[in-house]
Amino acid sequence: MTTPRQLRVILSIVLVMIVFAPFQVSAQEGPTRYTVQPGENLFRIALKYNVTVSDIAAANGISDVTHIYAGQVLIIPNGDTTSQPNNPPPAESQPAEQQPVAASQPAGEGVYHTVQRGESLKSIAAKYGVTWQQLVDANNLANPNVIYVGQRLFVPGVASAPASHPPAEEAAATGSRRHVVQAGEGLSQIAAKYGVTWTAIAAANNLANPDLIYAGMVLIIPDKGTESYSPSYAAPNAPDASGKVILVILSQQRTYAYEDGRLLRAVTVSTGLPGTPTVTGEYRIYVKYDAQLMTGPGYYLPNVPYVMYFYRGYGLHGTYWHNNFGHPMSHGCVNLPTDEARWFYNWAPVGTKVVVRW
Repeated sequence: MTTPRQLRVILSIVLVMIVFAPFQVSAQEGPTRYTVQPGENLFRIALKYNVTVSDIAAANGISDVTHIYAGQVLIIPNGDTTSQPNNPPPAESQPAEQQPVAASQPAGEGVYHTVQRGESLKSIAAKYGVTWQQLVDANNLANPNVIYVGQRLFVPGVASAPASHPPAEEAAATGSRRHVVQAGEGLSQIAAKYGVTWTAIAAANNLANPDLIYAGMVLIIPDKGTESYSPSYAAPNAPDASGKVILVILSQQRTYAYEDGRLLRAVTVSTGLPGTPTVTGEYRIYVKYDAQLMTGPGYYLPNVPYVMYFYRGYGLHGTYWHNNFGHPMSHGCVNLPTDEARWFYNWAPVGTKVVVRW
């Protein structure tokens, strides 16, 4: 007959077996498998298991670390399921001088780079001769497509920053009046540096298309007051002879601004992909936002700048995540270079007509 004391001992043993059994089973299993939850990214999952983004990407054959989806099963190499997420504060709340350095990178063996307008992680990596994956790991970036102007990035394994061209003001002071185009620069941005108009620079350099300039190109900067410019491509006729009108031509991947029938602006853009085409028709801008979070299947884009909606969720806006203008790239919106989007945003009030044609 079992005594009460013996019964308590038996129950204690059974309880210990129940509590510790899952840990014993998991210890005998192979690599950890993890099912991606809605809203998660590789950086957060890597933090949870004390591994790097590159480790998970390599183990799962992932070529683009920004594209994972809810329900996807990932193999976690050397996963540590007992660890707790570190949950660091968002990157934007971290002071620039405290940017993290990769654990495998000796202190001082590298340089810091301040992100300039128009730069991407890929262009910065190419500038220093490293890979964008190295920059992601060295700076603990949650999303390599989201960096911002003024952000300081640690570039590992580099002894010094590459030689840069003199600033625009210095070039102007020496009388050279020549400018070497930097990665991500647009004609309007260069013109603002020298206090001239983009049309004057286009005329001085015989540019057939002011949107097609490239890094390393040498431009002549004219004196102030040179305003004449006649592009060699034929712009469409204005949809209306009065008022402000924005015209989007899908077959050209171009957007035009007219006022009282006169062409003011022409810019190469990116419209909707075949699976997510841009709507056609005549609309009017009904709301504007300086910046807005945009999310959807396969993308998460915080702080999209200079957004102007003209039909439901379709709008014109600035673009910091690609420079592939002239080719369809979007989920239906009209992607403009950010400097150009700023110009349209400041020029076009709510109510401005938007005409989209093939």
